[in-house]
Amino acid sequence: MPHKAPFLSSVMEVLPEWIDYNGHLNMAYYNVLFDRGVDEAFILMGFGPDYAATRQHTTYTADFRVRYLREIHVGNKVRVGFQLLATDQKKFHFAQWLYHEDGWVSATGEGVTLHVDMSGPRVVPYPPDVAKKVNAMLEAHSHLPVPNFVGLPIGIQKK
Repeated sequence: MPHKAPFLSSVMEVLPEWIDYNGHLNMAYYNVLFDRGVDEAFILMGFGPDYAATRQHTTYTADFRVRYLREIHVGNKVRVGFQLLATDQKKFHFAQWLYHEDGWVSATGEGVTLHVDMSGPRVVPYPPDVAKKVNAMLEAHSHLPVPNFVGLPIGIQKK
């Protein structure tokens, strides 16, 4: 089955309990939305709850960075975009976007995820069938440009 490039999750709604005292989505819940959206892409890559339960392998986040660009509020509907940037035998690098229902970008994310044998836990190569799915998504996304936020430094610029 061909992969969409980039992948786009199903619609999710911002819940009232996720709103902070400033009246907008608390920073922690941006990660929740990114995580829920990426779970849909991960299933296409061969990962997910069934994979963990039946094969005792899963994914762990090694690094993740969020850039907060525009506030979202209770009841807003959002989707998560996902672009696979690179992979090797044990890990992958990706970019994400949190899209408001009106089409604008609320936040971006960049991450590295590890493939883990849960019995260790330890980082291990993907099984051949999963490697094939990961590489198929990478191939589908290979024509996309690398997003301009990937690899940006963080800190305070000196003048």
